Amino acid sequence: MPLPVPKTYKLYVGGKFPRSESGRSFAPAGNPALNVTRGSRKDVRDAVVAARAGLAAWSRASSYLRGQILYRLAEMLESRRDAMQQELRLGGATAAAARKELDTAIELTVWYAGLCDKLQSLLGSQNEVQGPFFAFSTVEPTGVIGVVAPEQPALVGLLALMLPLLAGGNAVVAALGERAPFAGLALGEVCASSDVPAGAVNLLAGHRAELAPALAAHRDVDGLLVGGAPERALTEAAADNLKRVRFAELGATEWSAPRRLQNLSWVEPFVEVKSLWHPVAP
Repeated sequence: MPLPVPKTYKLYVGGKFPRSESGRSFAPAGNPALNVTRGSRKDVRDAVVAARAGLAAWSRASSYLRGQILYRLAEMLESRRDAMQQELRLGGATAAAARKELDTAIELTVWYAGLCDKLQSLLGSQNEVQGPFFAFSTVEPTGVIGVVAPEQPALVGLLALMLPLLAGGNAVVAALGERAPFAGLALGEVCASSDVPAGAVNLLAGHRAELAPALAAHRDVDGLLVGGAPERALTEAAADNLKRVRFAELGATEWSAPRRLQNLSWVEPFVEVKSLWHPVAP
């Protein structure tokens, strides 16, 4: 009889899979037999350092290359279909619901992969000016963005917030849903095999009440995208360094509708528009 090898759920930080510096673990609700690494505020700080380092490689990559890497992410999700569905079922999804959520996740990833090299055309412009020069508006990433993923849907909710930021060239530090972090942590394994630069994506499991305020208050986090209703405590913590905060307040049916999630509404707040002026010879 083969020896069973239970999976150890670890964090994904800087392209590696560390256990928490605190040595803690927790059993997500309804899964007392499964121990998941519990991230701490120190892990948040380590993830932000990794994201700042990874931002350079990700933001400087061509938009075409970023799109190719995100498409590779979709390919890997497809190739790991059975394993990813099993992770979703650990979080309480039925077989049919897990299959549907994975289909939505793959469709969403492909859509944002195709968006990467179109952002300049959609959000940038050639400006009308009076004078012997051209004026262009170009799109640049904001920087390191914190994500607080919704509890459900576990995988689509995370990707719906993370992909718009990555498409814009930002690096991401994401706090996963507390009750079912399994698929989100497995996404780290997918990222590691999809040419995503180390540090561009960082995934933390743990208690939301500990991780979300730490992300909001961190001075080297440039923005915050939260899945859920607006929270005064997070906006007040984020105000300390004037970081941009948005809340993705959607109903259950909206989270499961790919067309509702495929738009620029979570890309645009986390990119900067820079104007360039170029003289024209008389």
